[in-house]
Amino acid sequence: MAIDFTLDPHLADLRERTAAFVREHVLPAEAALLARQDAPDDGLRATLQQAARDAGLFSPTVPSGLGGLGLDMRGQSVVLEEAGYSLLGPLALNCAAPDEGNMHLLEKAATPAQREKFLRPLAEGRVRSCFAMTEPAPGAGSDPAQLATTARRDGEAWVIDGLKRFITGADGAAFAIVMARTGGDDRSPEATMFLVPTDIPGYTLERHMPTLDSGFVGGHGELRFSGLRVGDEAVLGEPGKGFAYAQIRLAPARLTHCMRWLGIARHAHDIAVRYAADRTAFGSRLGDLGLTQGHIADNEIDLAASRALIREAAWVLDTGGSGKRETSIAKTFVAEAVGRIVDRSIQVCGGLGVSGDLPLAAYLREVRAFRIYDGPSEVHRWSLARRAVRAAERDGS
Repeated sequence: MAIDFTLDPHLADLRERTAAFVREHVLPAEAALLARQDAPDDGLRATLQQAARDAGLFSPTVPSGLGGLGLDMRGQSVVLEEAGYSLLGPLALNCAAPDEGNMHLLEKAATPAQREKFLRPLAEGRVRSCFAMTEPAPGAGSDPAQLATTARRDGEAWVIDGLKRFITGADGAAFAIVMARTGGDDRSPEATMFLVPTDIPGYTLERHMPTLDSGFVGGHGELRFSGLRVGDEAVLGEPGKGFAYAQIRLAPARLTHCMRWLGIARHAHDIAVRYAADRTAFGSRLGDLGLTQGHIADNEIDLAASRALIREAAWVLDTGGSGKRETSIAKTFVAEAVGRIVDRSIQVCGGLGVSGDLPLAAYLREVRAFRIYDGPSEVHRWSLARRAVRAAERDGS
């Protein structure tokens, strides 16, 4: 079956309007934020999101029945790349992590009552959320089977106890999707997802974790659950199927991360190319020197390869495939490619590249973590190799 990357007129128009919106409204806000060496907050979020609503660009990943644009994954790959041209673009359009992935999960797994209580206000930008799975060692990290947070039955309630770490957007979130162990053993654990409002007893934001990146509203927090009690209405999906629901969220979410970061890498490259076209050195333009041309060409290759992998994976998801292999390949390549692109762009710009006069140093800090979250590159490579060997075994039997 052929993969068609042709943009229909509506999507092409949406791409152009998103690009214009980001340049007119979002990049100036980003420049002001970086000049203050500050992190985005909910006030800035509200201002930018209202501007996106006024421009008809709000919530591109959300179904139209909830007020969004209802784009499929291929459409999202076009619009989210344009939104990602600024660090604040996805925030403005309400398609930033972790809310975007949580909205997708809630759409697929929530009951009608849960959709009204949790999904609708999230889709409308009235609240923020977080996704609480990662834990300090020896708990769940790149190996979710090490999940240490527990949820046990006590009469008609579930009692949750545990410690979560690196929870993006935790400060100020209205609710958390909490992954907890509810059965099984160390070799075959069972997990359940819970929808937990952040204002109930037993839920504590213990601290903000200082990290290399600072581009997410609410930062990265450490959460403690101590005797936190919720009823059956808090269970997302079916008890014991938390790991299966995590896959519903993770494959599309890692791909939308790729879309957004590709946008920031493209912006970094554009800055470097403009600089190379204007700057002179050793009797010629910087862009006429062979080593500079090598950096620019390698960036062009990484951008094109990343976009092709993203759109192939999006096509697989749109046509009903699991996308595990394709999103794993895309995530590994794009996470490393965007780092290379931003790093080369800094090199082309020299001293100015590492200064605060350009956003490149900030971009490098933000993209570095992508090689770790949503599965470290090493775990994806291990999974891809294991899958390939198993396929060879099946073919040879």
